[in-house]
Amino acid sequence: MHSSSCFFSPLSTSSAAPCPAPATTSGGLANIKVDLLVVGASFAGLACARAAALAGLSVMVLEKKTSAGAKLHTTGIIVKDAVDSVPWLAEVPPALVRRIEGVRLYAPNMRHVDLHAPGYWFWATDAPALLDWMVDSARACGVDVRLGTLFEQALWMNDRWEVPVTHGPCITATYLVGADGPHSRVAKALGLSRNTRFLYGVEHEYQGARMAPDLLHCFIDRQLAPGYIGWALDGVGVSQIGLARRLGHNDANALRLAPFLKKIESVVSPGDAPPVAVRAGMIPCGGVLPVVARERALLVGDAAGMVSPVTAGGIHTALQHGERAGEAVARFVRGEVGDPATWFVRSYPRFLLKRSLRWAFDHFQSDWMFNHLLGTPQMRRMAELVYFHRKGGPLPKKG
Repeated sequence: MHSSSCFFSPLSTSSAAPCPAPATTSGGLANIKVDLLVVGASFAGLACARAAALAGLSVMVLEKKTSAGAKLHTTGIIVKDAVDSVPWLAEVPPALVRRIEGVRLYAPNMRHVDLHAPGYWFWATDAPALLDWMVDSARACGVDVRLGTLFEQALWMNDRWEVPVTHGPCITATYLVGADGPHSRVAKALGLSRNTRFLYGVEHEYQGARMAPDLLHCFIDRQLAPGYIGWALDGVGVSQIGLARRLGHNDANALRLAPFLKKIESVVSPGDAPPVAVRAGMIPCGGVLPVVARERALLVGDAAGMVSPVTAGGIHTALQHGERAGEAVARFVRGEVGDPATWFVRSYPRFLLKRSLRWAFDHFQSDWMFNHLLGTPQMRRMAELVYFHRKGGPLPKKG
């Protein structure tokens, strides 16, 4: 496994054509100048843009999709730690979230334990609606969010980033942040590290699925989900049932939900109606990438590999470090600190223990072990570490 330390990469030159000079004719379009350009209206990107705007910067966000909430690859679960540490989440409309009070963890033989931590819960969210709300919230803070606009290249010219776009004037920015997902175009354009280790997941949404309420149901099965798990929960207005696995040769084509639904039908049943929505995609699981910054540019969120290698959860770190990145860029633009590319990225989470757990799960996952050890105190403590971040709870109830 590579080190998750972050390093500064010096600028390289580019022979590509710069943005045209600002137009001087009455019908021309002058270049748009901003302090910060964020690529990707993701959780990390919007948190970064909003924080920078609140700190007084002129900020623009480019998003290739026509809706930030379209075609998401996330289940949308937000841990309590995020709700406690990100003040922005206090403004989220209650209709977009639903509390999940604990975890029911199933062994391959379908025996289970219930895990709870005192005062700890999760939010299930209407993730598409939540991201669309965040776009509106960022705009209300002065962020210029431009949907349906594809980022293709960034050029370093005259001490600024110049970003040509297909439609509209060229954008010049003092600072550039890539928050455009696991296959980041910004990372590619700037010669930064790119994600290479993934889980592949698929999730269906159903109306009226049957399961024990207020729990995140998690299923371990090496045959159906090698390297990860299956899951089910009653979300916001829909039930979500999904499965993910370590990505290998042709694994994406082999991942089907039907065998999983058949196995869990005694405890989770979607009913006879087809799913109302289907999402699928790849989730980075290698930890923070080695090179995530260069002069006046950095990556945040999935683009930086800032996703838990074990749980594949990334919304908490995306919001938290996205917000801090926006604040750091604002301090730099005001002349208070040096370039965040040289110091801020060193605060990114290393996930050292969870990367070790990921390695062990990849190499030694055993259905026999989980069948025999799931109810033991040792296995319970390990599960608490994964789900509740060391917050202990009462002894599990065996099923």
